[in-house]
Amino acid sequence: MKISYYNGEFKRDNEISVDYNDRAFYFGDGVYEVVRVYDNEFFTLEEHMDRLVRSASEIEINGLEREKLIEIITQLKERNSIENGSIYIQVSRGIDPRNHAYPAGAEPVILAYMNAMVRPSLQMEEGVEIITANDYRWLKCHVKSLNLLANVMEKERAVRAGAHETVLHRDGVVTEGSSTNVFIVSDGVLRTHPANHLILNGITRQEVLKIAQEREIEYQEKAFTLDELKSAEEVFITSTTQEVTPVSHVDGQKVADGSKGKITQVIQEGFDQKIHKLNLVK
Repeated sequence: MKISYYNGEFKRDNEISVDYNDRAFYFGDGVYEVVRVYDNEFFTLEEHMDRLVRSASEIEINGLEREKLIEIITQLKERNSIENGSIYIQVSRGIDPRNHAYPAGAEPVILAYMNAMVRPSLQMEEGVEIITANDYRWLKCHVKSLNLLANVMEKERAVRAGAHETVLHRDGVVTEGSSTNVFIVSDGVLRTHPANHLILNGITRQEVLKIAQEREIEYQEKAFTLDELKSAEEVFITSTTQEVTPVSHVDGQKVADGSKGKITQVIQEGFDQKIHKLNLVK
């Protein structure tokens, strides 16, 4: 039986009961992170915890102790016999009877659990299909908030279309996927939307840009259009769970010849090396 954490206690999953007055339950009033574990070791833990604290601060949940968060998920990893997986951690504003205004004196509530997870090797080799849709989300997408209804609906749109992901755009300018960041290669230059309030600055996104710099791949944090997406030489999506996944089709149209591109391959190799250098995968 897995061990999880809720509101100050480690318990077996079947022993955990979530308080219905937890504001995460009825308002989605909180933030979260997902951290990968490879061969029983964290990958980019510090970056995820920095973003969790920053997201909490953005929605005025203050006073989180970063080291306490790290201690919780470290203990969680040690209490579960899962060598390759992911840890989900969320922070809600607290427990209080339902009222839109912030509750006075409520303490943040932390929930964390761990699941087994394998690398998406087949998708990373063969690529995936994506569709596109209008981005109607709120204007604080840089906050990794629990408010994911629009993202959920757009992911379902992809599933119903037989695709892997929905990539969003505002007035024809591509922002990000429902659960991913998006990159293209155009005229040999790697491009992705700048890290502003319209996208989540993904941790894997940041790693990709580091790899591009290390490998001397020209890149730009510059927005691109739907037309540029569909005419790109290469397209790939990134996230903590999907790593670096090439895109073979956009709205049913092949990306180049539909196979993984050279720059995508180089980025994947660089990402693998970052994992191996930390002895996270044997």
